[in-house]
Amino acid sequence: MIRANDRSADIGPFIAADDDDVIICRCEEVTKGEIRKAVHSGMYTLAEVRRYLRCGMGLCQGQTCGRLVKGIIAHELGAKPSQLEPATGRAPMRPTEMRILGSEKR
Repeated sequence: MIRANDRSADIGPFIAADDDDVIICRCEEVTKGEIRKAVHSGMYTLAEVRRYLRCGMGLCQGQTCGRLVKGIIAHELGAKPSQLEPATGRAPMRPTEMRILGSEKR
């Protein structure tokens, strides 16, 4: 078993699997194969995979796919999910027009 953040460890080449077309993140339509390819491309943390593929950044904010993504990353690294750093949760943000902020009544 390798350490989850050990970038010098060779995890081997990406080999396609039969279930790589399964959608893991429904909000952003990210497949298991895309996540696995990202790990084999050198993205070993949940934050890196999220930034690259946007999984966990849709409407559910990772509530649906977070555990699945973490499990896939851990499996590809040969580590336990608990060894991966947790993702930083953030509130969903939407653009707001300045006129709305300026018209608040006090």
